[in-house]
Amino acid sequence: MKKFQVFVSSTYKDLIPERQEIMHALLELDCIPAGMELFPAADEDQWSLIKGVIDDCDYYVVVIGGRYGSVGPDGISYTEMEYKYAIESGKPVIAFLHKDPEQLPAKFTEKSEEGKQKLDNFRNLAQKKMCKFWEGAPDLGSVVSRSLIMLQKKHPGIGWVKGDQVPDKDANTEILALRREIEELEAEVAKSKTEAPKGTENLAQGDDKFDIECTFDSWHPEERQGYKWEWTISVSWNEIFFELSPTMMHEANTNQLWSRFISLIEKELSNTVPKSRKFKGHSNISEVDTDRTAFETVIIQLSALGLMVQSTRNRSVKDRGTYWTLTPYGAGVMNRLRAITKDVG
Repeated sequence: MKKFQVFVSSTYKDLIPERQEIMHALLELDCIPAGMELFPAADEDQWSLIKGVIDDCDYYVVVIGGRYGSVGPDGISYTEMEYKYAIESGKPVIAFLHKDPEQLPAKFTEKSEEGKQKLDNFRNLAQKKMCKFWEGAPDLGSVVSRSLIMLQKKHPGIGWVKGDQVPDKDANTEILALRREIEELEAEVAKSKTEAPKGTENLAQGDDKFDIECTFDSWHPEERQGYKWEWTISVSWNEIFFELSPTMMHEANTNQLWSRFISLIEKELSNTVPKSRKFKGHSNISEVDTDRTAFETVIIQLSALGLMVQSTRNRSVKDRGTYWTLTPYGAGVMNRLRAITKDVG
């Protein structure tokens, strides 16, 4: 029988009964719970271990009560770091938010204004994805059970099976040998691609411009109200590749490239929008977004230009993300765009 592994993330001391209810609910569903009980401390070494456990899980759930939790070096709590990593890794996620954290006992809530603000921001972030609400520990157990069953139907997991139910050793050995042979052949093909593919001379590239339609919010201090803007920016393919390429020096998944793409748009907006007469009196460009179609066009174009390819590197069968890497030709173009030239003056 296949069992699914579920990572349970939350603050700890304030949610011990709630975590116990979740663990019981998962065991009743024949799931394998995994969570912070496995890790005696939260530090850089443990963070690497935690990411590995999340990678091996089929599903990820986070429980948010009245505490933001201990923070890492970047000022972000380890609970939020785990949540963001699970999303970035493409894991199916559910967040369970307390309906009214202000009604929780004071010892289980944030005391500083900074902590309260970070908790509010985290709650808002979690509500952008699939989330449910709860009031007490018994209520939470039933909510988790129903939600996980629904998530399994929508996103079937790979799961774990007993060793006697997997292919025999000889079959696995043959599969691994064939995979290695494929990797070696693909590596040889990649090494031969040190020049742009034939036919790319007819494709937009280099300093050719690409128009991107995007939206953002602004604030007008005098009118004391916010505005939603639709804007078009024009960037060159070199500028786009300049921004995305370092992420793929080793490997980057699609979500990481999307983040860099949004960063490029934010930079371009901050450079051009304030110069427009229409923007006079406005400030605080925020909530930048764009149609996903533009990003997909960028991926296709850079692939067609021979600058990047989908990675074929072996990874955990539970990792269903799409990864991208530079071609040898793409690495050369990146170096030409980003390398600092010697000042001969």
